[in-house]
Amino acid sequence: MTVDISPITNPADPDAESIAPACVMSFNASDATGAGGLAGDVATIAAMGAHALPVITAVVLRDTAEVFDHHVIDADVVVEQARSVLEDVTIAAWKVGFLGSAEGVSAVAEILSDYPDVPLVAYMQNLSWVEEDEQAAYLDAFRELVLPQTEVLVGSHQTLTDFLLPDWSAERPASPRELAVAAGEHGTRFVLVTSVLVTSVLVQTSKSPEQFFDNVLASPQGAITGEKFERFEVSFVGAGDTLSAALAALLASGTELHTAVGESLAFLDQALDAGFRPGMGNVIPDRFFWALPPGEEDELEGEGSPPEVPGGSRQVH
Repeated sequence: MTVDISPITNPADPDAESIAPACVMSFNASDATGAGGLAGDVATIAAMGAHALPVITAVVLRDTAEVFDHHVIDADVVVEQARSVLEDVTIAAWKVGFLGSAEGVSAVAEILSDYPDVPLVAYMQNLSWVEEDEQAAYLDAFRELVLPQTEVLVGSHQTLTDFLLPDWSAERPASPRELAVAAGEHGTRFVLVTSVLVTSVLVQTSKSPEQFFDNVLASPQGAITGEKFERFEVSFVGAGDTLSAALAALLASGTELHTAVGESLAFLDQALDAGFRPGMGNVIPDRFFWALPPGEEDELEGEGSPPEVPGGSRQVH
């Protein structure tokens, strides 16, 4: 599947004489690697033809391999950043990433509550690098204040299981529908569950079973749509922020949810295929894979396969 990247019009002003991009406000941390956080959101939203309004909630100290520490932005400063823009600009969607602290969650949730008709895409990342007590307070606040306002909650299968079903004890993994039911109990309408490991069954063959990562949009009623990624040995950073920001930009343009999910997953797949390693750590998605010079693009198409990327296992995290 390929993604048609083209400018999107502002649904709030259909009579505008010139095409204006839809505006997406992103609440997220600053990540100096450019892999994820606000830098990743801005690049992705721009690549999807929308305009990003970045609000910084924390500063994450990391390289492309690991997170070392983070510093929270004062909640009042977060609010001032957002309110100053919102008094001037009409937004068409929200993207919520890492909000820094429980106080930051509360401050952002109050802003979101003033715009109940604007779709919210919330990304829950693995926060194992945050101290246990601080992490618990953050997750409790996110469940109570952000999930009730969320249209689509995005996260890896393991992260969402730990977040939504912390007492899960069954031998089998929780299904996307079960995760959607748990999210729905907090008011979230849909979950987009990534990195669901699927192993194919091979009958009468000596080949090893193939493994894929399924990515499923689900509601409490069941799975709706999704896309499988072939599992191969590459480790990425920033994939989850890329997927959620792309989805927010597409919803801002007025794209129907199931179509937006398919297009954002296709966009992510191609960004991962074209990923690059700027340092000694993990690979970063190339959100502007479609902007290759004509000569390079033709050369890649002629090879009949995506660019080869070094590393360990490919999944959205």
